[in-house]
Amino acid sequence: MSLFRRSSRTETPEALWIVAGLGNPGDRYKDTRHNAGAVVLERVAEDRRAQFKRHKSGCLVAETDIGGERVVLARATSYMNESGRPLRELVRWYKGELDRLLVVHDELDVPFGEVRIKQGGGTAGHNGLGSLVNHLGTKDFLRVRVGIGRPRGAVDGADYVLQRFSAAERKELPHVIADAASAIEALVEDGPERAMNRFNTKPRVPGES
Repeated sequence: MSLFRRSSRTETPEALWIVAGLGNPGDRYKDTRHNAGAVVLERVAEDRRAQFKRHKSGCLVAETDIGGERVVLARATSYMNESGRPLRELVRWYKGELDRLLVVHDELDVPFGEVRIKQGGGTAGHNGLGSLVNHLGTKDFLRVRVGIGRPRGAVDGADYVLQRFSAAERKELPHVIADAASAIEALVEDGPERAMNRFNTKPRVPGES
């Protein structure tokens, strides 16, 4: 059974968005592909001069607004495969609604340089998404998928996501992160349908508006 309340779309002043960026803690994982979601979250916070603080849920939290909407930026302080529990506790604390939970994560099935928006769906072996689904009791949340592409040759996907971006990728990465931050803004300001039309209809050039 899901712990979420489903919005009736009759918005109240208390309604808010929770935007969760997935990643692993510590310097060892800071610049790895698996931390793309956390990097995007940091970019959104930096753009709005929002400061992260520790929350009793086990998350780092920064409150801000996007387009006049109240937004809670959140990142679990646990490892990726254990991130579901603290994020569940955070959603409970804020009385979050299902259609206002947005998860930002790295995605092997999206080419590097592209950003895609998705509503619900499976986890494709992503440990962070799997932990969330397990603890939230639902797959039906919004995702901003930051493409990292699949490894070439015989490199295992689990090893690949924990590697740092290549030199060529690092040159493009700021544009990709900016695109993902723009996707978050589009979802909050314009809603899922218009945001998906903007980001999902064609291959995007990094940095393209």
